[in-house]
Amino acid sequence: MSKDIQQLTGVQKAAILFITLGPEAASGIIKKLPEPEIQKITYEIANISSVKSDQKKEILTEFIQINKAKDYLIEGGIEYAKSLLSKALGNQRAMEILDKVTEATQKFRPFAIARKADAHQLLNIISDEHPQTIALILCYLQPDKAGQILSALPENIQAEVAYRIATMRNTSHMVVKEIEKVLDGKLSSVVKSDMKIIGGVSTIVDILNQVDRNTEKNITEGLEKEDAELAEKVKDSMFVFEDIITLDDVSIQRVLREVDTKELALALKGCSEEVADCIFRNQSKRASAALKEDIEFLGPVRLMDVEKSQQKIVNIIRRLDESGEIVLSRGGEDAIVV
Repeated sequence: MSKDIQQLTGVQKAAILFITLGPEAASGIIKKLPEPEIQKITYEIANISSVKSDQKKEILTEFIQINKAKDYLIEGGIEYAKSLLSKALGNQRAMEILDKVTEATQKFRPFAIARKADAHQLLNIISDEHPQTIALILCYLQPDKAGQILSALPENIQAEVAYRIATMRNTSHMVVKEIEKVLDGKLSSVVKSDMKIIGGVSTIVDILNQVDRNTEKNITEGLEKEDAELAEKVKDSMFVFEDIITLDDVSIQRVLREVDTKELALALKGCSEEVADCIFRNQSKRASAALKEDIEFLGPVRLMDVEKSQQKIVNIIRRLDESGEIVLSRGGEDAIVV
């Protein structure tokens, strides 16, 4: 594998893979990914101006190799996969591929829901199962959680379950999936009956967005005294960088006077066209042209750096709002400049 490819992150490789596969095939894959991953990949795609043919070939080849490795692992385990891959790719490359597959599959281990569940809930659900089934489930849990459950099982089956764990070897993938499916169904019904998700940061943000300025200030100041970290999360969620389009032009111009040009260029890198246009139209033609040049000159940048710059600008907006120099629209109020 070339040094250029080795230096790429997993997200960058995924972006190039989707470009290589084309819109139709890529869209079918990307929509199945978690939302944060979709955002990272689409950001990288937007910032890739061209891809060399040899890069496309190498990344596509690696993608095929990784998928073959996954199939081999499912069919016959790690040694079987290592044997087949070594014959085809050599020992070193085979181990590189297997390391990547192992790292990725750790996130999708069987019984993921059970691993997150409360030990007491799990005990109530599996205590009447066959010892072999209990043993299989415990093999996939965290050792401390498995230990809690084993200790709480009836004494007459503790030793039997322990024996089955100790002597367990390869288990059919289909059997594991079937037991996991049944257990997930039971856990889902327990969770749904035991709790209902209410409240949280998103709920208080929705409420605060509908109250007047004085009420909001009183509540956020009270939160700061109670829990400064929570108060910061609430504030961050109440106004995000993309919300700048909700400000009137005079307010945006006031904000821009406080923002460093380099910081603004980085914040606008990869943002929506609507947000960028909102900024450009509130600048002079000369300043707007210079900013566009700065953005283009930046080239590829890390998403983390973009988000930091955007948050700095959001902090400026919040400060101006708190000082009364601009007023964010809330609770039916219109944004005004004092």
